[in-house]
Amino acid sequence: MLSPMKIATGKVVGGKVVIDGASLEEGMSVTVLARDDENGFTLSPEEEAELLLSIAEADRGDSISAEEVLQRLARRHG
Repeated sequence: MLSPMKIATGKVVGGKVVIDGASLEEGMSVTVLARDDENGFTLSPEEEAELLLSIAEADRGDSISAEEVLQRLARRHG
């Protein structure tokens, strides 16, 4: 079973990542994704709208677990 995940945003301050508004336990392992202006990507207005709708769904809790996604993919491509 996959562990539950949290998404948080923040900034690098004094060489350390400072998270905005989220509490993480001391010693917790994290993965950091950073914007890369040189290797970014561009979305069409339609793709951006779809992404924003998906984010809103996730914010409402209208989502499925990663484990369920993997099970569905396995059934499709079994």
